[in-house]
Amino acid sequence: MGRLFGTDGVRGLANGSLSPELALQVSGAAAQILSRGKERALAVVGRDPRASGEMLEAAVTAGLTAAGVNVLSVGVLPTPAVAYLTGLYDACLGVMISASHNPMPDNGIKIFAAGGHKLEDAVEDRIEALIAEGTPLRPVGTGIGRVLNASGARDQGLVIPDQYSVAGTHERYVEHLVAATGQDLSGLTVVVDCAHGAAAEVGPAAYRAAGATVIAINAEPDGLNINDGCGSTHLGQIQRAVGEYGADLGIAHDGDADRTLAVDANGAIVDGDAILAILALAMHETGSLVQNTLVATVMSNLGLHIAMREAGITLRTTAVGDRYVLEELRRGGYNLGGEQSGHVVFPDFGTTGDGILTGLKLMARMAQTRRSLADLASVLQTVPQVLVNVPVTDKATVAAAPEIREAVQEAERVLGDSGRILLRPSGTEQLVRVMVEATDPVQAQQLADDLAKRVAAV
Repeated sequence: MGRLFGTDGVRGLANGSLSPELALQVSGAAAQILSRGKERALAVVGRDPRASGEMLEAAVTAGLTAAGVNVLSVGVLPTPAVAYLTGLYDACLGVMISASHNPMPDNGIKIFAAGGHKLEDAVEDRIEALIAEGTPLRPVGTGIGRVLNASGARDQGLVIPDQYSVAGTHERYVEHLVAATGQDLSGLTVVVDCAHGAAAEVGPAAYRAAGATVIAINAEPDGLNINDGCGSTHLGQIQRAVGEYGADLGIAHDGDADRTLAVDANGAIVDGDAILAILALAMHETGSLVQNTLVATVMSNLGLHIAMREAGITLRTTAVGDRYVLEELRRGGYNLGGEQSGHVVFPDFGTTGDGILTGLKLMARMAQTRRSLADLASVLQTVPQVLVNVPVTDKATVAAAPEIREAVQEAERVLGDSGRILLRPSGTEQLVRVMVEATDPVQAQQLADDLAKRVAAV
């Protein structure tokens, strides 16, 4: 068995590489490990709206209950909501069924430990080892877990403790978001692209509850249209909509709403680096940025490094993946970090990237300063960056190939001190990502295209 867990859980083609059988095995093994020592453990299970989520949720629920864990099914909610509710309900684990920004045919299983924290590598290894052993725990009789939701459990004679009631979970999450915003957003008009995903209901609700005027687009999921030409990976629609409605800004989520990209009133894209710069400066200004430190990944633009250095803020970098940002935040006790892709983590308010909270915090800064998003984002002067995703058959083998390493070294010699190159396998897809930064955009494109051709030829 090859490694199941990538940088963001187990992901693959639903009913293909990610089968119901695998979902049952993964959830059962996770339950056995994470519920150890608890007499009657609880798991919170949520999903995004893609059609295969219904099938996989059934398999995940079967795996959890077969391991003796009760399941609270919260339905369609963003990934950060499942993490938040895992902590709120003192659950031993949480499971989110989503493939995030991937197209509809894919799906994934993200697992949270107690408190809503992402799993450490060692725990993932233990889960995979238990699956490989093929000896799952199988209690019988009263030891089998139950499904704690309002539809049918009481009819079966199961008493549901009030704190585990599924009623109001959406409202609890929205209340949490608004409380964390700390600013009335009245007077701001925002277009929200929900990507026909998990944010379709709670996203607009949270922005409205905070006081903003909201125009929601792509907020009608049918199980098949998630991320289809919309959301944070396809910004054309929201750029046009911001202009058509004369909005102050646009907020674009991905399928599970753990990330956010923005668009200013002129239609210009404000990426994760710019969002991090705006929020870091805001927290620095109030003295609330712990140790005056921001955490980002090696993919962040050189412009972010320059802006933070000029502001007197330390920028710590990690490997690519929000899990590594989270690890560094926890290790150093820092309270702001994220990725260029739009994952932003506020450890004071949550345990994982939260796209809706990011949008709320960004708008709070606009309301507080009475400055436009374009003005706030101008603090970041980006160095031209080109990113090419190259489809491959075996991403790890290609990325490690000697001829590719030689090609990267050759390109680095050409660049000298005027830029940098990063080539890495994707953590979630069979892609090798080629990133080139250079002060000369033409040179950056040429080098990226050349490296991409060499990767494709391996």
